[in-house]
Amino acid sequence: MPEVNLKVPAVAVREIRLSTITGYAGTAENLVHRSRCGGLGEQERGFSQCLGCSTSNAACMVTLVQDGAVISHGPVGCSTCLHEFAFTYRVNAPLRGIDSPTPRHVYSTNLTEEETVFGGNEKLAATIREVFERDAPNVIFIITTCASGIIGDDVEGIANDAEAELGLPVVAIFCEGFRSKVWTSGFDAGYHGIARKLIKPPRPLEERYTLDENGAKIPDRPFINVINFWGSDVFSRWFEPFGAVPRFITPYSTLASLQTAGEAIASVQICTTLGSYLSGALEQGFAVPALRAAPPYGRAATDRWLRELGRLLGQPEVAERLIAEEAERFNDQIAELRQRLEGTTAYVTAGAGHGHAMLQLLGELGVKANGAALFHHDPINDFDSEDADSLAARVRDYGDVPNVSICNKQEFELVNVLSRIKPDLLLARHGGMTLWGAKLGIPSLLIGDEQFGMGYEGIVKYGQAILEALENDEFVRNLAKHAINPYSKWWLEQSPYTFLGADVVQGVL
Repeated sequence: MPEVNLKVPAVAVREIRLSTITGYAGTAENLVHRSRCGGLGEQERGFSQCLGCSTSNAACMVTLVQDGAVISHGPVGCSTCLHEFAFTYRVNAPLRGIDSPTPRHVYSTNLTEEETVFGGNEKLAATIREVFERDAPNVIFIITTCASGIIGDDVEGIANDAEAELGLPVVAIFCEGFRSKVWTSGFDAGYHGIARKLIKPPRPLEERYTLDENGAKIPDRPFINVINFWGSDVFSRWFEPFGAVPRFITPYSTLASLQTAGEAIASVQICTTLGSYLSGALEQGFAVPALRAAPPYGRAATDRWLRELGRLLGQPEVAERLIAEEAERFNDQIAELRQRLEGTTAYVTAGAGHGHAMLQLLGELGVKANGAALFHHDPINDFDSEDADSLAARVRDYGDVPNVSICNKQEFELVNVLSRIKPDLLLARHGGMTLWGAKLGIPSLLIGDEQFGMGYEGIVKYGQAILEALENDEFVRNLAKHAINPYSKWWLEQSPYTFLGADVVQGVL
């Protein structure tokens, strides 16, 4: 496992730490093989339409802390991502049983031309004090932007001074967009700040309790860290037989719950893209064991995941009982769905981890995956574990996938590919991508709840959602008749990977 150094303010970006790439075209099997043998290198694009910004991914993690405030240190436009996730925090609350989510407190230092010339240190210090006085948060996060990074503001020093002055944690998170072409480096930056400044050494067992109304001590229940975005709680049902409860990081976390994350009996993640860095930090820094199996999408992966959980917790018999119960309850429904979906083709576009999950689900449902556009690829993960490699699990469990592109949201390539492949269905992780399937008359399915497809029950729910999308295609068929394609005939006649270079292997258009 790569070493996690919580003594430094900034985490190494994924290009350096994991040799992550954003340019590739080939097959899934080839990608897995080259990742393991060291033969995978970045392919530079001669033209790039767009990139994701790691600042938004860092914001995604810390904006969701219930009793925290977030400051974007940069021009006001860079703070728009904070408000986006504040909205997500509110609308996803019912999925997690949160009746009254706290209002999110997000701010910008609003760096102007004057500060970019003379420096924004004083403005940042003043903003921290104002946020403290106005909202009295329990923790303040500072997200850096390209502007504050370029002018060299001393964000770490100001944060430390404010922490001493105000008596609460002030966490600097270094996630400037120019640091990395891999937007998921922002997840690592956010979690690095949380791990180095907030998580405390575990307390002795006899000190872990709450008091009831009579002052009696009630021992805290054992808990498992679940590193996720948001979405429904599928974990309570799985953890209950092991005598544990889930503790989610970071949606709806509090400072207190984050401070005690080092007391968990294990850590799991809904995808290695999101969670492997924090899992590694918790394991190395706080001795919390990390579950290394690929996330539970599809029956084979679910069985491996539950067995690994049982092994970690020393209760393998409980895992076997859960697997048997799940199989008895859902196998017949899965078989029926496979029969109904036989002959269906689908294309996937998503971030790496959730894209792999959707490919797993397609394989389990008997749907032919005839391609995927994944936003980045990590040749290794922070566990450096093949067991946690979800793309390798897809290839091993259900076979190869052709027409796999690593593309960091290059929509001009996606439209070209979809125009050629013409799948029966487009599965997407982000709403802006489903637009292109709809314009081309392809039924498109977007499910924002990452936990929706987990486990045996998730397979059934996903299969039913796919059938519903396929059977209700009148809107997209009509839309295709009237939609204007912004891409020219010249481009659509080119190879989708014209700007990617010559190193394109067999198995693509």
